[in-house]
Amino acid sequence: MLWYFLWIACIVIFICGLCCVCKKKKKTLQIVGGKALGWQTNGNSKPSTNLGRTEAENDRDDLETDLYHWTKTLRPIQWFPGHISKTEKELKEQLKLMDVVIEVRDARIPMSTGHPQMDAWLGNRKRILVLNREDMISTADRNAWANYYARQGVKVIFSNGQLGMGTMKLGRLAKELAGGVNMKRRAKGLLPRPVRAGVVGYPNVGKSSLINRLLKRRMCPAAPRPGVTRELKWVRFGKDLEMLDSPGIIPMRISDQSAAIKLAICDDIGERSYDAADVAAILVRMLSRLPTVGMTALHGRYKIEADGSCGRGFVQKLANHLFNGDTHQAAFRILSDFRKGKFGWIALERPPQ
Repeated sequence: MLWYFLWIACIVIFICGLCCVCKKKKKTLQIVGGKALGWQTNGNSKPSTNLGRTEAENDRDDLETDLYHWTKTLRPIQWFPGHISKTEKELKEQLKLMDVVIEVRDARIPMSTGHPQMDAWLGNRKRILVLNREDMISTADRNAWANYYARQGVKVIFSNGQLGMGTMKLGRLAKELAGGVNMKRRAKGLLPRPVRAGVVGYPNVGKSSLINRLLKRRMCPAAPRPGVTRELKWVRFGKDLEMLDSPGIIPMRISDQSAAIKLAICDDIGERSYDAADVAAILVRMLSRLPTVGMTALHGRYKIEADGSCGRGFVQKLANHLFNGDTHQAAFRILSDFRKGKFGWIALERPPQ
């Protein structure tokens, strides 16, 4: 009988020991006071794809998500001047005659200044992508975009239409890409002709300035505001290259309001299409989240006490501080300061992961 009770006691002790081991194993998988690791899963969650990414890259993703929600409360930004509809139709016809197409985008927002229908319009036509205003982004931003497009197999040139950097390289590359045109013409017994290159892109991304720099003279009207060029214009670049300057083209309806806000911030869309105070408020919120700027830099520039004000509250406080309560003037100051690089030269977009 004693032997029987001893046997039962051993079994109980063994089972208790197993339970303790299981509990200890479970505890080793718990993370106290921190974020879950990328490979962990629970319940309905999916494994994270953030392995190998920097904290700054993850912060950028979080900022894009927040920007999407911030725009939900604002009046939608839409801008489609009457001349664009006519231009779009004429441009599609002219693109059929092009040997190569030069698409110009704003280096601060390369994704937002890419027309969603451009690929369909160009088909298999040779294309050069120009990221203009490279002087308005950091070296880190430039390298990130250069690596991204290199992986995509896209020929990209960084340029500064105001100072002319990148323009000569652009001219040479356009001639190289279209070099086979005259070889085919000679094979057919035809005389050679200049290479035809079309310059296309959103309003105010610097298309006309780029052409003027290539020509080394002012042949195309250019100004730092959208909607200056209103008709197609052919210009001759030496004996070997003809370029078509076109007005900025933009979708009739902008479905991505995060992109629309960035267009407004970078002055790539008509100012009548948006409320400056709303756009400046979002810009403040974006800058406050960027490690190279932050609220400290904003408060330091405008000499406003740091009390946690951000967004619309910051714009109103600046209006009271400098402009007798005029929020439009305060908003314009913030937007103008960003466009002039007063917070440093920074891209508002980084390549998608």
